[in-house]
Amino acid sequence: MELHRLPIHELHDLLRKGEIKVSEILEDVIAVIEEREKEINAYISLFLEEAREKALELDEKLNEDIQFLFGIPVAVKDNIVMDIGETTCASRILLGYKAPYTATAVKKLTEKNAIITGKTNLDEFAMGSTGEYSHFGPTRNPLAPERVVGGSSSGSAAAVAAGEAIAALGSDTGGSVRLPAAYTGTVGFKPTYGRISRYGLVAFASSLDQISVITRDVRDAAIIFEEIFSESLRSFKIGLPSEYFVEGIEPEIRDKVLKAAELLAQNGFTVKEISMPHTRYAVAVYYLIATSEASSNLARYDGVRYGFRAPDAEDLDSLYELTRTGGFGEEVKRRIMMGTFALSAGYYEAYYLKAQKARRLIREDFERAFEDVDLILAPTQPAPPPLIGEKIEDPLSVYLLDIYTVTANLAGLPAISIPCGKTEEGLPIGLQFIGRAFDEKTLLRAAARAEAIFSFRS
Repeated sequence: MELHRLPIHELHDLLRKGEIKVSEILEDVIAVIEEREKEINAYISLFLEEAREKALELDEKLNEDIQFLFGIPVAVKDNIVMDIGETTCASRILLGYKAPYTATAVKKLTEKNAIITGKTNLDEFAMGSTGEYSHFGPTRNPLAPERVVGGSSSGSAAAVAAGEAIAALGSDTGGSVRLPAAYTGTVGFKPTYGRISRYGLVAFASSLDQISVITRDVRDAAIIFEEIFSESLRSFKIGLPSEYFVEGIEPEIRDKVLKAAELLAQNGFTVKEISMPHTRYAVAVYYLIATSEASSNLARYDGVRYGFRAPDAEDLDSLYELTRTGGFGEEVKRRIMMGTFALSAGYYEAYYLKAQKARRLIREDFERAFEDVDLILAPTQPAPPPLIGEKIEDPLSVYLLDIYTVTANLAGLPAISIPCGKTEEGLPIGLQFIGRAFDEKTLLRAAARAEAIFSFRS
């Protein structure tokens, strides 16, 4: 039995019935890591010895009353701190940094007896959409290793898709769990902003960042989110924004998502076209706000307090300059400069302040839409996953990969990406639902219904 391919709820049933042991699940996952990790590069650090010790300990506690996450191997994105190992954010500037505490989200998982397998690779400081901007090298797509896995939660998505973890924590600032989930045929769920504690999540853009989850199916996402899952026979009213299906989306992706919407309409969902007129500003608004907040948050990495320190500095000014020049990768430096420019004297009102006003208009689009519908349906990605190296020299084209995901972060809304089909080449296509603030329950139930209708699993 390939235990690494089973979702949490099926493994839980087998454990509860005494048909398998925790150590058997873990060893199956470790076997996949040993077989595929060198090619995929999903992990920055592994905690396998600690995991084995924990698994043997849990084997002695198996009974019919165990909780859902008991003994489940979970990976954690390496921008979420833990008090074991290093937290690097995939950046040279944090090499050697060991956090003195564990993030609240991880602590809650371990309190439920989940087993942490390691820290996963990511675009440096979560800044990227392909998984190629890491000091530790790119993460490859387990389904097609010549292609990107998506970012920035690249390692978390790759680990789940390959079977190197049963589930994973990531972070989503503008689509960073939903895009890689779409590229790997997994489920990426971003809760409402603030719903899961961000304590212990290294800041990129503080008003957008949200710890999120990547799983094999929607029920698993619900289990990790709140251990709430129940069937519902209610009908869901879905809004289909016309602005999401215009120029910029590849015809194959558009047709598959629209066909999925038709399938939902044939199976009890009410689907209607809606308009969200300020969508066209979303990418520009997102990158102005995200880079501005990043330039402020990353000012703390100066070589004085922690992480990498330039060895040849002669004075304080050169210490700052040489440390930040040598410690940050090109994409992070690009975003720091963009954000610093947007916040600089004479430009603040023209760029950052105007972006915040446009953000309010985008949020109002959602508020009006939710007066008439329960959820909004949209593509997750505009195109199939690019080849490794295909877009890395063209940052603007990489930024456009987030075109359908950034709006949920700007509005602070929960969203989930689920597989809805494949391209002619056999690459996965993601569909996302966006829900009302703090109404994750409706979002997860609708996504579970849709998942069952599509009858699709990677």
